[in-house]
Amino acid sequence: MYEKLRGIVLNTIRYSDKHNIVHIYTDGRGLMSFAVPQGKTQAARMRNALLMPLSLVDIEAGVRPGRDLSILREVRRNYPLATIYSDPVKNAIALFISELLAHVIQEPEGNDPLFRYIEQAVQLLEQLPDHVANFHICFLYHLGAHLGIQPNVESYHNGYWFDMTEGVFAPLAAKGHMNLQPSEAQVIHLLSRMTFSNMGVFRFNREERNRVLDVIISYYRLHNAAIGTLRSPDILKQLFV
Repeated sequence: MYEKLRGIVLNTIRYSDKHNIVHIYTDGRGLMSFAVPQGKTQAARMRNALLMPLSLVDIEAGVRPGRDLSILREVRRNYPLATIYSDPVKNAIALFISELLAHVIQEPEGNDPLFRYIEQAVQLLEQLPDHVANFHICFLYHLGAHLGIQPNVESYHNGYWFDMTEGVFAPLAAKGHMNLQPSEAQVIHLLSRMTFSNMGVFRFNREERNRVLDVIISYYRLHNAAIGTLRSPDILKQLFV
């Protein structure tokens, strides 16, 4: 049975000498995996161009019950991403986002709010002319709400610690938990006010932004054991002053 779905390409992994495995997050069936033939023909090059990380595509997929791999019968671009692939800064952000999503999204069922959040974020990254230095920070913070791990900002008071393990603010550091001291806990609370519309007014130097990124990734790892070593953050950390 073939189905027409919208998809967001997460990554492509070499599977054998003849095939790659492409992971696509779809609107109707969640995460799907496809065996895609390798090749050097013009058709293969065109297909590979459509399956770049974070590509927004329309696909026709053959769903095979009980099988890990589905059939990718047709793929078409549904939203052009010219600047994401030509701008080195946007490209680095896209690679980071796609790498993280490939770790945290494992569900083989649809989640419309999560799909729409990612799809709209990718479209916005493509459209933005500048001021993208905080884009990945903003994206990660609000992604947490869709994954059920967003910090409870209602528990915040000035001078409180942030209990990373429980995702709450508290007057004292929790024993046996990973905690952020009050000065950094205040930054986590500040991030709750960041949106894609106002993220340009949040001023971080390189050291501060890198520290925020490290903290958020550590927070994600605490709440999702599937997140292993990420390669793309090291590239991001070299980009912004």
